[in-house]
Amino acid sequence: MATPLLTDPNFDRTVILMLEDNDDGALGLVLNRPSPLEVGEPLPDWADLSAPPPVVFVGGPVSRSSVIALARCSDEPEMSDETWTAVLGPIGVLDLTADAALLHALVDDVRVFAGYAGWDSAQLRGEIAEGAWFVVDALPIDATTDDPEDLWREVLRRQPDPLRLFANYPEDISSN
Repeated sequence: MATPLLTDPNFDRTVILMLEDNDDGALGLVLNRPSPLEVGEPLPDWADLSAPPPVVFVGGPVSRSSVIALARCSDEPEMSDETWTAVLGPIGVLDLTADAALLHALVDDVRVFAGYAGWDSAQLRGEIAEGAWFVVDALPIDATTDDPEDLWREVLRRQPDPLRLFANYPEDISSN
């Protein structure tokens, strides 16, 4: 989660679900940046499985023409590793080239992201050390929340003190 100290507008009050973090770098998805583009426009086969709000989310500033999808499944899906890769409990990365009609019985809902957040090796660790990011545990519901605009505050509210106090941090500190 971005702290109020992070001044990059791409990450202002963002909640990021980390998908990968290793010696080569880190990759995550911004969970709370819905776009006005409805999923059905670029991906009509996936529109009826789209989690509300049924729009494409801006997953981050890197490679905005690439698409990553997260899917929520009730049970451990019987899909190949190329089709679904577990990330957080019932949440996994879904290959959108798979046949949507065949996956209706296995997938509860899908969230589509254009772009992603990425960091070079050690870059993210350095930003965390500088106080730019709060590192907290994610809940599966975060990935497909129907209220993305309040997700930053909601995640902070469930943290222990003193971190929970940041949920009330004003948008503009000068107006406080």
